[in-house]
Amino acid sequence: MLTINTEFRKGILFVRLEGILSDDTCDNLKIFLDDMIGSNNVCFVVFNIEKLNYIDLDGINLLIKYNKLLEQKKGRALVCGISNELVKIRITNTNMLDYMFETSDELGAINVINL
Repeated sequence: MLTINTEFRKGILFVRLEGILSDDTCDNLKIFLDDMIGSNNVCFVVFNIEKLNYIDLDGINLLIKYNKLLEQKKGRALVCGISNELVKIRITNTNMLDYMFETSDELGAINVINL
């Protein structure tokens, strides 16, 4: 199960994910993001995965896909809150951070975006 909590402030969409981001739950996130990015002209997204218990390759590829989409709009996606050891190992093994910028928390992400 995946819980998606969001907040839109300072022109940045904060997407806080909790639970499991896998093949079974990616569609929920994709539908949500397509709607939010399309209807609100979002260029910056911060994925806070502090409460994510598990992520598989489909979940990682989805996050990378949205980073590429936002880069085409002169924006970017960032990831913060990598705290779960299993999630950290999965992200490291897939080199996801070669494609996305990581910060420790949401405040750090705001600072990176505003540079």
